[in-house]
Amino acid sequence: MTTPPPLAITGVTGTVGSQVARILAEAGFPLRLLARTPANAPMLPGAVVLPCDYGNRALCQRSLEGAETLFMVSGRENEDRLSEHKAFIDAAQAAGVRQIVYTSFMGAAPDAVFTLARDHFHTEEHIKAAGLDYTFLRDNIYLDFLEDFGGPEGMIRGPADEGRVSAVAQADVARSAAAILRDPRAHAQTAYTLTGPEALTLTEAAAIIAKARNRPFRFRNETVPEAYESRKKWPAPPWQYDAWVSTYTAIAAGQLAEVTDDVERLTGRRALSLAELLAG
Repeated sequence: MTTPPPLAITGVTGTVGSQVARILAEAGFPLRLLARTPANAPMLPGAVVLPCDYGNRALCQRSLEGAETLFMVSGRENEDRLSEHKAFIDAAQAAGVRQIVYTSFMGAAPDAVFTLARDHFHTEEHIKAAGLDYTFLRDNIYLDFLEDFGGPEGMIRGPADEGRVSAVAQADVARSAAAILRDPRAHAQTAYTLTGPEALTLTEAAAIIAKARNRPFRFRNETVPEAYESRKKWPAPPWQYDAWVSTYTAIAAGQLAEVTDDVERLTGRRALSLAELLAG
C-alpha cells in the first residue's frame, strides 16, 4: 500500500482547515486530509482522505502513520476537549509525527481570563512534553464572528466595558498557517500571535458593522451577573456559560488587545480590518 502524503491536515470540514488545504493543494502540495466524517472532506487534487476523531487514539494513530508534519486545528468545544487533544497528540507521537502546527489562542496561559485559553495552554504544554517540534498559532477571536455576536437583533451584549479586541479574520489565519506549512522546519519551536491590524472596542466594532450593513447595530455592556442571566435562554452546561461570558471579560481585562504584525510577516500581506472583511 502506498503511504499517504507526509503533510496531514485536520479540521478540513471547517473554515480554517479547509482553506489551508485548498491553498496548499492549489500550490501542488500532496495532502493527507483527516476528518471525523471523511465524506464531508473537500475533494482536492493530490489529497488522500482518512478518518480521524481526536478522542479515538487508535484510529488517529493508524491515520497518522507515515506523516511528518501535522496541522492540528483545535477540536470542537466540549467539556472533554483537552483530554481529546492529549489523546490525539499521543497518537501523533506514537505514529512518528515530527512537528505539530497547532491553532492555539492569544495569551494562552493557565490563568487566562478567557477560560478556553487555559485548555490551549495545556495543549501546548502537552505537545512540548511529547518531545515534538511545534509551531503555535495563537489566534485572537475571529473577526468573522463579531457580526454574529449581535444576532438577528443587531445587539452585541456582554461585560466587555470599553476594552479592546484585535480580532483576526479566519482567512488570515488560514493564509498564515499555509505559509508555515510550506516550510514547517523554518518555524519550529516558534509561536505567533495572529491579530487584525487594529484593536477595537465593541462599541467601535458595532458602529463599523452598522455602517457596512446599513442597519442598526449596537453594543450593550452588561454586568457579569447580567451576562450569565441573559444567556440562560440557551440551555448549556456551566463550562459553556463560563466560556461565553469570559470572552467578554477577557476583552475588558485587556487580554485580547495586543496588535501584532505576525500575519503580515508570515504572508507578506497586511491583515484584514473589520471594514475590509465586511466589504468583501
